[in-house]
Order: sequence, then structure tokens, then C-alpha cells
Amino acid sequence: MKIGLTYDLRSDYLAEGYSEIETAEFDREETIDALEEILKVLGHNPERIGNVRRLIERLMAGDRWDLVFNMAEGLKGVGREAQVPAILDIYSIPYTFSDPLVMSLTLHKGMTKRIIRDAGIPTSDFLVMEKAIKESDILFQPPFFIKPVAEGTGKGVSPSSIIHRLEDLEPACEVMLNQYQQPVLIERYLSGREFTIGITGTGNDAVVIGTIEVHLLKGAEQGVYSYINKERCEELVEYKIADSTEDPLVKRAEEISLRAWQILGCRDAGRVDIRCDKEDSPYFLEVNPLAGLHPDHSDLPIISKGVGLGYQALIERIIVSASKRIKR
Repeated sequence: MKIGLTYDLRSDYLAEGYSEIETAEFDREETIDALEEILKVLGHNPERIGNVRRLIERLMAGDRWDLVFNMAEGLKGVGREAQVPAILDIYSIPYTFSDPLVMSLTLHKGMTKRIIRDAGIPTSDFLVMEKAIKESDILFQPPFFIKPVAEGTGKGVSPSSIIHRLEDLEPACEVMLNQYQQPVLIERYLSGREFTIGITGTGNDAVVIGTIEVHLLKGAEQGVYSYINKERCEELVEYKIADSTEDPLVKRAEEISLRAWQILGCRDAGRVDIRCDKEDSPYFLEVNPLAGLHPDHSDLPIISKGVGLGYQALIERIIVSASKRIKR
């Protein structure tokens, strides 16, 4: 197949003057190189497109592809991850990963948690702050955990995200609100074990491929899987493969994750994050339907390699799942 590659290259945006934090979710050159090589090995003809503006230019010039492997995160707005899928839908070009509705929904963590809660899937108590709040608005007890409602890669998450006193909550939220110019998600802080679950497939074909437990090492920012910890994960984090056949808690976390994946309508491959409270009860945190694919640095490939599936097999599964949507 002729497969186009859409992505946001971090180095391009850094060259334009954007900051490290603004470009945190964008791809490194080695990710595109690795994916391109794997697609060639699998017998496909990959063709680099680039970001959403380059995609528009190519479509206007008359270029078409059998399938687009979409990794474009977009730059601004809660609908940024939906931009490439929406444009490809207009041209009836199939693509990997989720559709515009799912991409917009899951980027907004508050909206996602509302649907998850209504579906009966356990998630921690929460509130979305869009403007000044009153203490009477908070219906659950501290400690609290705050983060921007529509960011990824741990942006906005640090030890200061943990708020121990009710009187400190509003000023901390105001700072975050001003810094990120978007609502703040306030959750009940969960202090227990943290898991990331890898999933491939769509609907009833979706399966859990494996789970890693996040262990913060000495020198890491403690208590949170923060932006700093993720960026420097090779030195600050140890990822341990968790076996659901030996640990009932892991099995329960995987069941929650797969159910959430299917309820939300996610496609092809991605991750679900689960965190436990101090009583070891697992709760849905968030889902990433556009997970990073750096072969050594990103969580999903780390899980895939850890369970013996490997990077090539992971990419092949994604292609096979997405290909089912190609009209013959």
C-alpha cells in the first residue's frame, strides 16, 4: 500500500521559536525514521507528508494515499488531534487511529471522565474549573490533584499538582489556569500504584497486549508521573512488566482499561492510564488514543517489547486494524 505519514516534527517547531514545553508531544526525527523503515519491511510504500498544513497542500495538489498513518498531534485547541482525521474524512482517505470525535473527546480529560463515570467505570472524584471556584463547589476531600484539562506528555504535572489543603486549591488552580489558558481538572489524589495498559485493535477485536507499572527512581519527582519524569524517563523511571495472571490488581486494571477503550470508541492502538488509591482500588485516569511511537522512549512500544511482541509486530497490528476500514 501507498501509506502517507502525518506527524508534527519537534525540531521543526523548535526552529520556528516554539519552546520545549510547547513541543513536548511532537515526534522526534528518529521516530519517523523507524516507522518509515518498518513500513518498508512490511512491504508498503511510505511517503512523508508532515503536519496538517503540509497535508492540506498535498491534497490540494491532488496527492492521495491508500492509507495515512497519522501521528499528528496538532498545535492549538482541544480539537487539535482531530484536525488531520477530519480533513482525511472529507477526502474519504482512511487513516490509523481514532476519528475526530474520539480525538477531541479524549483530549478533554473532564469530558472523558464524565462518560467513563456514566458508563459505571471507576474513576476518581473530579471537578473541572473554568473560572473562580468556591470552597462549597468541592464535594470531595483533600488531597487534590490538578492538571490542565487538555494536555498530554505530563505537561503541567509536577509535585505542586498535589494540593494538601483546601485553602491552597483555588490559588494553585488560578496559576495553572493563567499559564495554560484552559480549564483545570481537579481530582481526588490517588497515592497508590500506577499502571499503563497497552491496547491494540478496535471494538470487539480490541485486546490488552500488556501492562507496565511505573516506578519512580531516586532523583525523580516523587508522587507524580510528571513532565520531567517522562522527559527523562531513562534515568528517572523504571518500567516493570506487570503480569495479570499473577496479580489480581493488574487483571482488574486491564479489565477497566479494555472496557474504557471500547466505551470511548478508540481504534487500532493506544494506552490507558490507571492509578490506585491507598486501598489498592484501581481507577481510570485517562486514555491516549494517539500514543507516542518512539521505539525506545514511548510507553506503548516499551510495553510491546516488554511482552515479546516487538516494535515491528506492533506497527503491523496497527496497519491490519486500520486496513479493515479501507473500502475495496
